[in-house]
Amino acid sequence: MDITTAEFVISNTDVKKCPTGTFPEYAFIGRSNVGKSSLINMLTGRKGLAMTSATPGKTMLINHFLINKSWYLVDLPGYGYAKRGQKGQEQIQRIIETYILQREQLTNLFVLIDSRHEPQNNDMSFIEWLGENGVPFSIIFTKADKLNTGKLNANIQLYLKRLKEQWEELPPYFITSSENKTGKEHILKYIESINTELNSGKTNQIN
Repeated sequence: MDITTAEFVISNTDVKKCPTGTFPEYAFIGRSNVGKSSLINMLTGRKGLAMTSATPGKTMLINHFLINKSWYLVDLPGYGYAKRGQKGQEQIQRIIETYILQREQLTNLFVLIDSRHEPQNNDMSFIEWLGENGVPFSIIFTKADKLNTGKLNANIQLYLKRLKEQWEELPPYFITSSENKTGKEHILKYIESINTELNSGKTNQIN
């Protein structure tokens, strides 16, 4: 898939104010400082599309970007930023959970995990919550360029081992680097395959 157009549409905190229509939505979420904005900019080929910040936990909005005038890329607030305070964390959690559970157009949630670290409890808890609620998701391991191949593979295998303790079948996962564009082709191809399947289903319904 080539991304020819990527347009910012709206930012808000209320799922009811998200764009109308039936375009599929692919949302991106992860812990603060996981490299989400850099990944979105890398995938779309638009350097300043998602605003990167030196301050972790700054994104507090649901951000919609219309891609190729046919599907939405959704940038969700990060979770697990302790310095935000209890009230702030609860507010963000409410925004995240409401969007994920109520947004019918949500087609797939990409959960970003920092490959530099061994399994983190808040990541594992969030993934478990997705499973309990039947949310379709995939995992993106970020910042692969920050580690040597041996350590990178070891950390990923630790995550997969933890996941296998709860999941009979592992979700799709991708290894990425925003610096050298690792994983871009695979993620976009994955999105394209889902969109093709959705469009095929619509055609069959018409026929």
